[in-house]
Amino acid sequence: MRGNGKRALAWGLWFHFWLVILTLWAGMLVIFWAYIDKNSPMIHRACRWWGRNLLKIAHIPVKVEGLEHVAPGQAYVFAANHRSNFDIFALISVLPGRFLWVAKKSLFKIPVLGLALSRMGSISVDRENLRSAVQSLDRATEVVKGGVSMIIVPEGTRATSPELLPFKKGVFIMAIKAGQPIVPVSISGTRFIQPRAAVRLRPGPIKVVISPPINPGTFKRREELMAAVRQAIEAHYDPDFPYGPGDRNS
Repeated sequence: MRGNGKRALAWGLWFHFWLVILTLWAGMLVIFWAYIDKNSPMIHRACRWWGRNLLKIAHIPVKVEGLEHVAPGQAYVFAANHRSNFDIFALISVLPGRFLWVAKKSLFKIPVLGLALSRMGSISVDRENLRSAVQSLDRATEVVKGGVSMIIVPEGTRATSPELLPFKKGVFIMAIKAGQPIVPVSISGTRFIQPRAAVRLRPGPIKVVISPPINPGTFKRREELMAAVRQAIEAHYDPDFPYGPGDRNS
């Protein structure tokens, strides 16, 4: 149940306490293992442990569909919609294989978390500096070519609206250059759990749907690829999940 405002605030404060504790612990593990071996499987295990335990603490069940579309050992560019920090916890918990992130520069400035992201090889993007952003996406391209999957957010940020935002072109240029399949990922439910900039938390289910991979090479124009990925995400993204249209603007 969604609960009242005071309960949601108390629940949020409790969750953020554990978010700090687990982030420090998992972050230090990632930093330690990255100094020993940047490709160590222990790095991804620590990340998965972090995401799954945060979901467990918040009492958030995650249902995932479409895992059969992802082949073991294949590098992908996972493209997901973004409404809440809980999207991150859900993706880390359910996506198979090793993957890194294309993330905004500010995340890399957070103590421990930023160093962990950097040491494990995730890519920092400065959206205010076009030249720097292009260089970052070029680095992401090389990572994917090297056989490591990458998670991108085509909307560019956490959206506050139920509908998908316009997609950014830069990440699709990277995906085309990398030459690996793009996997659309639809995440529903997180905007009700904890919207952007909110402290309050309302436990509820998350649904993650993994669509079949899309081959960038089958499209003549970048815009056609963007439209295909957007259509796939929209096909399985339910902005009203799990409550229904009556709670759409809650």
